[in-house]
This record gives sequence, C-alpha cells and structure tokens, in this order.
Amino acid sequence: MSQLNQMELQNLRHIIGEHDTISQKMQAYSQQAMDPQVRNYFEKSSGEAQGTKQKLMTFLK
Repeated sequence: MSQLNQMELQNLRHIIGEHDTISQKMQAYSQQAMDPQVRNYFEKSSGEAQGTKQKLMTFLK
C-alpha cells in the first residue's frame, strides 16, 4: 500500500478520534440506560465504533 500524504494522515487521525469519542459516548449512554434493549443497542454501537477505530489504525502502521 502506498504511503499517506499529510492531508490524508490528518483526516485519518481526525476520523479515528471521532470513532473513539463515539465509542466512549455510547458506552456512557449504555451505563445510563434503564431498558435492556436500549442498553444493548448502545453497547453494540460502542463496540462497533471501537472496532472501526482499530481497523482505521492499521493504516497508520
């Protein structure tokens, strides 16, 4: 795979940061949820955002 240019690198870092924020917020929402289905939705969303973040981080190696 070719190397990333400076703009692509900045964009990738920004997107990774956004997915990290989303994961953290969804985890916090899941802890506050009373309904088990809502809690599960937020936990699943948190995990998906974390997984996407990890996949995107592979481009930094």
